[in-house]
Order: sequence, then structure tokens, then C-alpha cells
Amino acid sequence: MKGPKVVAIGGGHGTAVTLRAVRHYSDAVTAVVSVADDGGSSGRLRELLGIPALGDLRKCLVALAPEGSVLAETMEHRYQAGELAGHAVGNLLLAGLLEVEGNLVGCVQAAADLLGAQGTVLPASVVPTHLMAKGLDGTTHGQVAISEGGVIDELIVLPELAPAPREAVEAIRDADQIIIGPGSLYTSVLAAAVVPDIRKALVTTKAQRIYVCNLRPQIPETQGYSVSDHLSALERHGVRVDVVLCDNTEGLALGVPSPLVTMAPLVGSNTLVHEPGKLAQALLTCWKQNQ
Repeated sequence: MKGPKVVAIGGGHGTAVTLRAVRHYSDAVTAVVSVADDGGSSGRLRELLGIPALGDLRKCLVALAPEGSVLAETMEHRYQAGELAGHAVGNLLLAGLLEVEGNLVGCVQAAADLLGAQGTVLPASVVPTHLMAKGLDGTTHGQVAISEGGVIDELIVLPELAPAPREAVEAIRDADQIIIGPGSLYTSVLAAAVVPDIRKALVTTKAQRIYVCNLRPQIPETQGYSVSDHLSALERHGVRVDVVLCDNTEGLALGVPSPLVTMAPLVGSNTLVHEPGKLAQALLTCWKQNQ
């Protein structure tokens, strides 16, 4: 198996599903992952050490680990008691590697080497980033507060000139297929895609750009959103796509019809998430139709 060169852009849980799907049809996969999370273990380590959020990077590394990896399972383990309660082992490992390596890209690559990851994971920015949202209720700061807030008109990543790693820009430039999402539209997907270097690379790439829509609105972040509302939000933030892949059997409204929308069966026995095998088939079909 070789397949197209694929880049997946977003946050933790959603992009991890995408990575598991892509591994069905490609050996060349790169994840470009938001480092803006400020909740949970990632948020605590950010506050304590002044480092970028590590949790979403961990989830994507684990998704690319060999089947049955004991180390991958251990990285997902969370302490239940004491001062480390709530921390994922993988977050602590990444924090230690960051101190040793001295840079985020090198830290994540070292973890990938330890795991034997079958692909590459890169941060969307090499510095800690902070989210700011503007909407009807004014300005909201922070990933957690934004995800729990009201209507969002604009998401901004701070610092506004937060640099993306050169490797991420090059991966987007050289890709055959780019998959954006699924995941929390503003606090995961756009948190990675609107980093200036990433957004610019998405505009200039010749790759097929696919947005994988969520299966249902995320309350309250995208409460009441239809598929067309998701597409409008991407366009409002300067993120253009060629295909919107969705499955509306779980109640997501289609909204205003668009020629970009492709319907496909993406739900498995767990109706809360995309089924990797079905998502792989839909993504591969989109790729073949683009040739």
C-alpha cells in the first residue's frame, strides 16, 4: 500500500479518527494539530510549564501507533489519585521530551519514534496559542470558555502571527489530499486551520481539500448549525474546501444546498463518532473521483 500523500488538520479526537481512517488507504499521512487547548491535563501543564497544549498531539500520536501497542495504551492512561490525578501519562512524557529536545517538533518526533508511529504528527504552531472568539455576546477568551459560550462569528488565534512549523507548511504544499475535521468546528478544527501559515498554505495547495462534517451539532458550540452553516463558517475564516463530506442520519440538517456536499454512510455501531472504515472508503472514493 502506498496511496496519496494525506494531511489531516484539526484537534484531538476528530483528527485521531481521521488518521485511523487514512491508514486504511495510505502510508503517507501527516497530522497538523492544534495546540490551543487550555482545559484538563493540557491546560494544567500549560499553566505550570508555559508550554503549548500537548493532549491533542498525544491523541494523534496514539492513533498512528501500531495495533496493540502497550506504549500507546500507557500514554492514554490517566492517573486517578494524588497530585498527578487527571494527567495522561503521554502528556507528561511529551512535556519531558520537550524539555530535553528544546523544541516542539523534535519532541513530538521523538515520541513518534518511541511509539513506532506510522505517520507524522506536527503542531499547527510552534509556540503556545490562545483562542479568542468574537460573537453576539462580545469577546470570549480561551478554548474551554469558547466551547461553552454563545454564538461565534469569528475565531482568532493569538498571537496573531503564531508561526507554524516549516514541516507543516511543506506537508500541506506537497499533499495530494487534505482532510479538515471532523471535530469541534471552532475550538479544534479552525483552531488549527486559521493559524496564518496554515491558512495560507491551504489557499495555495493543489491538493484536494475535504471537510468532514460532524455527525450532529455540538452543543453549545455549534448548536443549531446545519452543514451549510459549517461551510459558511469555514469560508468566513478564509478556509476554502473542494468537498464537504457528511452523513446526516444522526440529525444534522443540510441547510442551503451546495454542490460541494457529498453524502456518504459514515456512522458505525457507535453513533457518536465516525466509523474509520466507512470514513476511509468515502475519502478514498473522493480521491479516486478527483483523478
